Amino acid sequence: MTHSPELAKHNYSIPGALNVFIAIVSLFNAAGLLWIASHADNWMVIATAAIGFSFVNNTIFSLLHEAVHGNFHINTSVNAVAGRLLAAMFPTGFTIQRVSHLGHHRRNRTDQELYDYYLPHESRWLKTYWLYCLLTGFYWLAIPEAGLIFLMMPWAFSSTWFQHGPARWWGFEPFVKDIAREPKLTVWLELFFTLCVQVSLWVLLDLNCVGWLVCYWAFGLNWSALQYSDHAWSERDVMKGAWNLRVSRFAHWMFLNYHCHRAHHENPHIPWLYLPGLVDQLHRQPTFWKIYLSLWKGPRPAPPGPGPLAVEK
Repeated sequence: MTHSPELAKHNYSIPGALNVFIAIVSLFNAAGLLWIASHADNWMVIATAAIGFSFVNNTIFSLLHEAVHGNFHINTSVNAVAGRLLAAMFPTGFTIQRVSHLGHHRRNRTDQELYDYYLPHESRWLKTYWLYCLLTGFYWLAIPEAGLIFLMMPWAFSSTWFQHGPARWWGFEPFVKDIAREPKLTVWLELFFTLCVQVSLWVLLDLNCVGWLVCYWAFGLNWSALQYSDHAWSERDVMKGAWNLRVSRFAHWMFLNYHCHRAHHENPHIPWLYLPGLVDQLHRQPTFWKIYLSLWKGPRPAPPGPGPLAVEK
């Protein structure tokens, strides 16, 4: 997008060294929490480790988000390497995350990407099911599952059967089509790298199913809660359809200002460090909890908004 002359006056340099430091600390902490959850014999300790992991892995995801936008490091090679390592902790592939997220920026609040509303031709019950999958962590689970499908059957994403069948039913058809356009070998190798990272964690840390699953499900719940709370009920505008949510200082730091989401959508090439300064105080800033809890009431009839053609360049 084109920045305004006012924004051009500022030097929004990428905090590469800070990002690398946060990434290293977060990766070590995430590994440590996985180890604790897998070796503790007290459910309180396991639960505490899982809650901690749910926040630390969201810091890792926020750095992955920076890498997707080329904002992790000024060196493109470092940005790409970091992106692949950070994606492995989700777990997903860097290219899958990049094309999916950039596609989200094109489709945001259009008819192709609505979870809080249902259109006249859509099933209210199916949309309710999708929304509850998102709120209960199954939305996160679908992403690692999609990676496993690609690893085993890379041709599936390009097939009409898969795109118009499972992908359409789950509401992921546009994302699957975007992924199918990417070089299959690149996507496959990144997913294989992710698999190797996860297997290495299991072997080196002697993880078990309970510890890994409790940690990752807690992360999935935490991650999914934010992924649509920062958009739900916002105006149906591709760029303005997001919230700058009010959260605690702790949440702002752990999520690297991810809650300043309208500021991000309006300025996607500006690093996380500067987003609070770009929040327009005249815009409504609801609390995270108000939006999140309202989602449990289910989807609403969609107001007029951008149709499918709005995503075309």
